[in-house]
Amino acid sequence: MHILNRRQVLVRVAAAGVNPVDTYIREGQYAVLPTLPYTPGRDGAGIVEEVGEDVSHVKVGDRVYFLANHTGSAAEYCLTDKVFPLPFDLTFQEGACLGIPYMTAHRALFLVGHLEKGQRVLVHGSSGGVGLAAVQLAANFGAVVVGTAGTEEGIELVRKNGACHVFNHRVHGYSAEMKTTHPDGFDLILEMAAHLNLATDLDLLARNGKVAVVGSRGEVTVNPRALMTKESSVDGVTLANSTEEDLTAASNFIWNFLCSSLFRPMIHRIYPLSEIATAHSDLMAGSGTKGKLIVHIADL
Repeated sequence: MHILNRRQVLVRVAAAGVNPVDTYIREGQYAVLPTLPYTPGRDGAGIVEEVGEDVSHVKVGDRVYFLANHTGSAAEYCLTDKVFPLPFDLTFQEGACLGIPYMTAHRALFLVGHLEKGQRVLVHGSSGGVGLAAVQLAANFGAVVVGTAGTEEGIELVRKNGACHVFNHRVHGYSAEMKTTHPDGFDLILEMAAHLNLATDLDLLARNGKVAVVGSRGEVTVNPRALMTKESSVDGVTLANSTEEDLTAASNFIWNFLCSSLFRPMIHRIYPLSEIATAHSDLMAGSGTKGKLIVHIADL
């Protein structure tokens, strides 16, 4: 028996996403840690089971994707007030790719990065969930997109999803090659692993450029003069700071993008719920992930 408040939606979950934030919480590194017991999972897709009195944008029986803000998504049911219509031609597994990755990418590119058509964007770590979503959104928007990946398969995937150049970040000297091919630098860099790459990012920025930090697993030391000489900046990106208006704008943008482009959410692997710990370990290993990791919950 679930008791909903006026704005909540109960979703019967078909698939849940696995995201870096899940592993940050497990490691105790996240800024706001949940109280126990805790169900992991911050996004997913499924069918609306119940709606609160004030909910009008979805109804019982609708196919939706969602951000899990009241209960975790790695469960048969999820209670949330952040629910969005799922395009009819996407599977639930594809829908579970949308919440964290595409909304984070949208926030980083447009609300934090203020991306304009024709600008040069580097997505550092572009074969994972958020990175690949950012490549797709930026390329479809009209930016010049460059990516990095750690395997030949990842490089090819990023190229097929809209990047004009893709570099192997495991190859020594890749940043020097990038400066040769893109001597004017990048107007915006999306960084998934700032603890490894931030100093390199600052060197690759154009004048007045910006690094949008999406992820980091530790501290990093940089020389502030790298910011001073180019009058560049480093900004953090946190989806949790999104207002209701931000999320509505993002969901509308994503809907229009999916309905008007040839791009699709990319799934790297689907795990049964019993193997969610393995999914977390694989994500943390980061060895050639190509798209989103998904946990199968139920056939709906």
